[in-house]
Amino acid sequence: MPILRHFQVTVIPLAMEQTIFLWIIALLLIVAGFAGLVIPALPGILLIFAGFVVGAWAENFVHVGWRILFVIGLLAALAYLLDAVAGVVGAKRFGAGKYGLAGAVVGTVFGMFFGLPGIVIGPFFGAFAGEVYARKDLHSAGLAGIGTWLGLVAGVAVKIAIAFAMTGVFIFSRLFLGS
Repeated sequence: MPILRHFQVTVIPLAMEQTIFLWIIALLLIVAGFAGLVIPALPGILLIFAGFVVGAWAENFVHVGWRILFVIGLLAALAYLLDAVAGVVGAKRFGAGKYGLAGAVVGTVFGMFFGLPGIVIGPFFGAFAGEVYARKDLHSAGLAGIGTWLGLVAGVAVKIAIAFAMTGVFIFSRLFLGS
């Protein structure tokens, strides 16, 4: 990574209170991020990444530097990409059309207002309603709903796995690598 060698970082010592404050903010962001992995209203991966940046900042990027944060950022971007692809692939694989996909999005948004049950069944009912609107039979609409739901579950599973990988990279770097 020759491009990263051109950056010089000036370390300005932080007061102990600032370090503790930044670590508290980092931990709050990370905890909120892990909650956001299953709650669509919160950008989970982004909050986790922000928490790691703040955690690295708390120690002036001495233990976790920009290279490691770049790797963690790539993992975060990969999580977003795979989450989006999983939902669409699941829906398409089971025969959902554009109305089914749009219905799944609407169902997800409305489902958020009904807590965890709404988050779980909202995309299914949205895709189902979209496919019925597109004049598909109930069996095809049901399959599209199931595919959308399976894609959503696969996307969440991928996000959780990548979030733990991001955490592992951060902790490993913090404990063993230094900058």
